[in-house]
Amino acid sequence: MEFTGTIDETTRQRVVRSILVHGPSTAATLGELLDLTPAAVRRHLDHLVEEGALEPRDPRAGTVRGRGRPAKLFALTERGREGFDQQYDDLAVQALRFLAETGGDEAVRAFADRRVSFIEERFASTEQSHPDLTKAEVLAQLFTEEGYAASVRALPQHGQSAGEQLCQQHCPVSHVAHEFPQLCEAETEAISRVLDRHVQRLATIAHGDGVCTTNIPDLPAGKTRHTSRNEKESVSS
Repeated sequence: MEFTGTIDETTRQRVVRSILVHGPSTAATLGELLDLTPAAVRRHLDHLVEEGALEPRDPRAGTVRGRGRPAKLFALTERGREGFDQQYDDLAVQALRFLAETGGDEAVRAFADRRVSFIEERFASTEQSHPDLTKAEVLAQLFTEEGYAASVRALPQHGQSAGEQLCQQHCPVSHVAHEFPQLCEAETEAISRVLDRHVQRLATIAHGDGVCTTNIPDLPAGKTRHTSRNEKESVSS
Protein backbone atom coordinates (compact mmCIF):
# COMPACT_ATOMS: atom_id res chain seq x y z
CA MET A 1 0.00 0.00 0.00
CA GLU A 2 1.49 3.33 -1.03
CA PHE A 3 0.67 6.89 -0.03
CA THR A 4 1.30 9.72 -2.48
CA GLY A 5 1.30 12.71 -0.17
CA THR A 6 -2.13 14.43 -0.17
CA ILE A 7 -3.45 15.58 3.21
CA ASP A 8 -5.94 12.71 3.38
CA GLU A 9 -3.35 10.13 2.40
CA THR A 10 -0.82 11.49 4.90
CA THR A 11 -3.44 11.29 7.65
CA ARG A 12 -4.29 7.74 6.65
CA GLN A 13 -0.63 6.86 6.87
CA ARG A 14 -0.65 8.25 10.42
CA VAL A 15 -3.67 6.09 11.21
CA VAL A 16 -1.95 2.98 9.85
CA ARG A 17 1.29 3.71 11.71
CA SER A 18 -0.58 4.36 14.96
CA ILE A 19 -2.23 0.95 14.72
CA LEU A 20 1.13 -0.59 13.84
CA VAL A 21 2.71 0.88 16.99
CA HIS A 22 -0.21 0.62 19.44
CA GLY A 23 -1.98 -2.44 18.12
CA PRO A 24 -5.67 -2.83 17.18
CA SER A 25 -7.46 0.36 18.20
CA THR A 26 -10.95 1.79 18.41
CA ALA A 27 -11.98 4.88 16.48
CA ALA A 28 -12.14 6.82 19.75
CA THR A 29 -8.58 5.83 20.71
CA LEU A 30 -7.24 6.81 17.30
CA GLY A 31 -9.02 10.17 17.53
CA GLU A 32 -7.33 10.88 20.86
CA LEU A 33 -3.88 9.74 19.72
CA LEU A 34 -3.96 11.63 16.42
CA ASP A 35 -6.05 14.64 17.50
CA LEU A 36 -8.76 13.95 14.92
CA THR A 37 -12.50 14.48 15.12
CA PRO A 38 -14.72 11.36 15.31
CA ALA A 39 -16.07 12.12 11.83
CA ALA A 40 -12.57 12.41 10.36
CA VAL A 41 -11.40 9.20 12.02
CA ARG A 42 -14.36 7.22 10.73
CA ARG A 43 -13.94 8.61 7.22
CA HIS A 44 -10.30 7.50 7.12
CA LEU A 45 -11.11 4.14 8.71
CA ASP A 46 -13.86 3.47 6.18
CA HIS A 47 -11.45 4.26 3.34
CA LEU A 48 -8.68 2.03 4.76
CA VAL A 49 -11.11 -0.85 5.33
CA GLU A 50 -12.37 -0.48 1.77
CA GLU A 51 -8.75 -0.55 0.52
CA GLY A 52 -8.11 -3.70 2.49
CA ALA A 53 -5.46 -2.11 4.71
CA LEU A 54 -7.53 -2.50 7.90
CA GLU A 55 -10.16 -4.90 9.14
CA PRO A 56 -12.72 -4.37 11.92
CA ARG A 57 -12.70 -6.88 14.77
CA ASP A 58 -14.82 -7.51 17.82
CA PRO A 59 -12.97 -7.02 21.13
CA ARG A 60 -11.95 -10.16 22.95
CA ALA A 61 -14.35 -11.59 25.49
CA GLY A 62 -13.63 -10.34 28.99
CA THR A 63 -12.12 -7.02 27.87
CA VAL A 64 -15.44 -5.17 27.48
CA ARG A 65 -16.85 -3.28 30.43
CA GLY A 66 -20.02 -1.32 30.89
CA ARG A 67 -23.23 -1.46 28.95
CA GLY A 68 -23.96 -0.93 25.30
CA ARG A 69 -22.51 -2.35 22.15
CA PRO A 70 -18.69 -2.70 22.39
CA ALA A 71 -16.66 -0.52 20.05
CA LYS A 72 -15.00 -2.23 17.11
CA LEU A 73 -11.24 -2.59 17.01
CA PHE A 74 -9.43 -1.83 13.77
CA ALA A 75 -6.42 -4.04 13.01
CA LEU A 76 -3.85 -4.11 10.21
CA THR A 77 -4.26 -6.69 7.49
CA GLU A 78 -1.38 -8.24 5.56
CA ARG A 79 -1.92 -5.62 2.88
CA GLY A 80 -1.71 -2.90 5.51
CA ARG A 81 1.66 -4.23 6.64
CA GLU A 82 3.12 -4.39 3.16
CA GLY A 83 4.62 -0.91 3.39
CA PHE A 84 6.60 -1.74 6.53
CA ASP A 85 9.86 -3.61 5.93
CA GLN A 86 8.35 -6.39 3.77
CA GLN A 87 10.04 -5.68 0.43
CA TYR A 88 12.56 -8.52 0.73
CA ASP A 89 10.15 -11.23 1.87
CA ASP A 90 10.08 -13.14 -1.40
CA LEU A 91 13.87 -13.28 -1.56
CA ALA A 92 14.10 -14.35 2.09
CA VAL A 93 11.56 -17.13 1.60
CA GLN A 94 13.41 -18.40 -1.46
CA ALA A 95 16.71 -18.35 0.42
CA LEU A 96 15.28 -20.29 3.36
CA ARG A 97 13.63 -22.80 1.04
CA PHE A 98 17.03 -23.39 -0.56
CA LEU A 99 18.62 -23.71 2.87
CA ALA A 100 15.97 -26.24 3.92
CA GLU A 101 16.45 -28.26 0.73
CA THR A 102 20.23 -28.37 0.98
CA GLY A 103 20.81 -28.39 4.73
CA GLY A 104 17.54 -29.63 6.18
CA ASP A 105 15.60 -28.38 9.19
CA GLU A 106 18.75 -28.15 11.31
CA ALA A 107 20.22 -25.56 8.95
CA VAL A 108 17.03 -23.48 9.06
CA ARG A 109 16.98 -23.67 12.84
CA ALA A 110 20.64 -22.66 13.06
CA PHE A 111 19.84 -19.62 10.92
CA ALA A 112 16.85 -18.78 13.13
CA ASP A 113 19.00 -19.02 16.27
CA ARG A 114 21.63 -16.74 14.78
CA ARG A 115 19.02 -14.22 13.70
CA VAL A 116 17.73 -13.76 17.27
CA SER A 117 21.18 -13.86 18.87
CA PHE A 118 20.85 -10.11 19.57
CA ILE A 119 18.51 -10.99 22.45
CA GLU A 120 21.11 -12.84 24.49
CA GLU A 121 24.05 -10.75 23.29
CA ARG A 122 22.53 -7.40 24.33
CA PHE A 123 20.12 -8.23 27.16
CA ALA A 124 22.56 -7.95 30.08
CA SER A 125 24.21 -4.71 28.93
CA THR A 126 20.83 -3.10 28.19
CA GLU A 127 19.52 -4.15 31.60
CA GLN A 128 22.57 -2.65 33.31
CA SER A 129 22.19 0.59 31.35
CA HIS A 130 18.50 0.88 32.26
CA PRO A 131 18.06 -0.31 35.87
CA ASP A 132 14.63 1.35 36.00
CA LEU A 133 13.20 -1.09 33.43
CA THR A 134 11.69 -4.47 34.21
CA LYS A 135 13.16 -7.44 32.39
CA ALA A 136 10.19 -7.50 30.03
CA GLU A 137 10.70 -3.79 29.31
CA VAL A 138 14.35 -4.47 28.53
CA LEU A 139 13.21 -7.04 25.99
CA ALA A 140 10.71 -4.56 24.55
CA GLN A 141 13.48 -2.03 24.04
CA LEU A 142 15.69 -4.60 22.30
CA PHE A 143 12.87 -5.71 20.00
CA THR A 144 11.85 -2.12 19.23
CA GLU A 145 15.41 -1.34 18.21
CA GLU A 146 15.15 -4.28 15.79
CA GLY A 147 11.92 -2.95 14.23
CA TYR A 148 9.26 -4.87 16.20
CA ALA A 149 7.47 -1.88 17.83
CA ALA A 150 7.31 -3.75 21.14
CA SER A 151 5.65 -2.79 24.41
CA VAL A 152 4.79 -4.37 27.76
CA ARG A 153 1.57 -4.67 29.71
CA ALA A 154 0.97 -6.04 33.20
CA LEU A 155 -1.12 -9.14 33.88
CA PRO A 156 -3.26 -8.37 36.94
CA GLN A 157 -4.76 -11.28 38.84
CA HIS A 158 -6.87 -10.92 41.99
CA GLY A 159 -5.60 -7.39 42.43
CA GLN A 160 -1.93 -8.38 42.19
CA SER A 161 0.53 -8.71 39.34
CA ALA A 162 0.70 -12.17 37.77
CA GLY A 163 3.44 -11.24 35.36
CA GLU A 164 3.74 -9.29 32.13
CA GLN A 165 3.05 -9.67 28.43
CA LEU A 166 5.54 -8.71 25.75
CA CYS A 167 3.54 -7.36 22.81
CA GLN A 168 5.18 -6.92 19.42
CA GLN A 169 2.92 -4.77 17.26
CA HIS A 170 5.01 -5.38 14.15
CA CYS A 171 7.08 -8.28 12.86
CA PRO A 172 9.59 -7.48 10.08
CA VAL A 173 9.66 -11.16 9.07
CA SER A 174 6.00 -12.14 9.53
CA HIS A 175 5.54 -13.33 5.93
CA VAL A 176 8.66 -15.46 6.16
CA ALA A 177 7.77 -16.81 9.61
CA HIS A 178 4.40 -17.94 8.28
CA GLU A 179 6.22 -20.59 6.23
CA PHE A 180 9.16 -21.05 8.61
CA PRO A 181 7.86 -21.10 12.22
CA GLN A 182 11.41 -21.87 13.37
CA LEU A 183 11.93 -18.08 13.42
CA CYS A 184 9.21 -17.64 16.04
CA GLU A 185 10.32 -20.72 18.00
CA ALA A 186 13.93 -19.51 18.22
CA GLU A 187 12.75 -16.09 19.39
CA THR A 188 10.55 -17.54 22.13
CA GLU A 189 13.30 -19.87 23.37
CA ALA A 190 15.83 -17.02 23.48
CA ILE A 191 13.41 -14.97 25.59
CA SER A 192 12.99 -17.92 27.94
CA ARG A 193 16.75 -18.34 28.31
CA VAL A 194 17.54 -14.72 29.18
CA LEU A 195 14.70 -14.65 31.72
CA ASP A 196 15.52 -18.13 33.06
CA ARG A 197 11.85 -19.11 33.16
CA HIS A 198 9.22 -20.70 30.96
CA VAL A 199 7.40 -18.23 28.72
CA GLN A 200 4.45 -18.88 26.46
CA ARG A 201 3.79 -17.48 23.00
CA LEU A 202 0.06 -16.77 22.88
CA ALA A 203 -0.29 -15.19 19.45
CA THR A 204 1.79 -14.34 16.38
CA ILE A 205 1.34 -11.97 13.48
CA ALA A 206 2.74 -14.70 11.23
CA HIS A 207 -0.38 -16.77 11.90
CA GLY A 208 -2.91 -13.99 11.46
CA ASP A 209 -3.06 -12.43 14.92
CA GLY A 210 -2.92 -8.68 15.27
CA VAL A 211 0.00 -8.73 17.71
CA CYS A 212 2.78 -11.15 18.66
CA THR A 213 2.11 -11.79 22.35
CA THR A 214 4.41 -13.59 24.79
CA ASN A 215 3.25 -14.32 28.33
CA ILE A 216 5.97 -13.80 30.97
CA PRO A 217 4.88 -15.08 34.39
CA ASP A 218 6.36 -13.82 37.62
CA LEU A 219 8.93 -16.08 39.24
CA PRO A 220 7.50 -18.19 42.09
CA ALA A 221 8.14 -16.78 45.54
CA GLY A 222 11.56 -17.68 46.87
CA LYS A 223 13.05 -18.55 43.48
CA THR A 224 16.05 -16.57 42.29
CA ARG A 225 17.12 -16.16 38.73
CA HIS A 226 20.35 -17.77 37.55
CA THR A 227 22.78 -15.67 35.58
CA SER A 228 23.20 -16.94 32.06
CA ARG A 229 26.56 -17.64 30.45
CA ASN A 230 26.23 -14.62 28.13
CA GLU A 231 25.42 -12.33 31.05
CA LYS A 232 28.44 -13.58 33.00
CA GLU A 233 30.67 -12.91 30.04
CA SER A 234 29.18 -9.41 29.67
CA VAL A 235 29.76 -8.59 33.34
CA SER A 236 33.32 -9.95 33.36
CA SER A 237 34.19 -7.98 30.26
